[in-house]
Amino acid sequence: MSSSQVGQFGDTETRASRVASVAVLIGVVAAVVAAATIWLLLTDPVTVATAVETGEVSPLVRQLADVIYNAIVGLLDYL
Repeated sequence: MSSSQVGQFGDTETRASRVASVAVLIGVVAAVVAAATIWLLLTDPVTVATAVETGEVSPLVRQLADVIYNAIVGLLDYL
């Protein structure tokens, strides 16, 4: 096997590793947003219902950001 063939295989493995890392990162972010949405639906259903009824998502996004922020602060306080 020549050195150019080894370089091609190594390059392919590096690309696959990067794609996998990005896919995992997107999955983690999606899971966090989904968990925060479920938590918000259980703890503040009025905000969710209002956002669904009016079609305005800014209060919902604001509440989601608040839930995620409080979760991160709680985790950092725990550590």
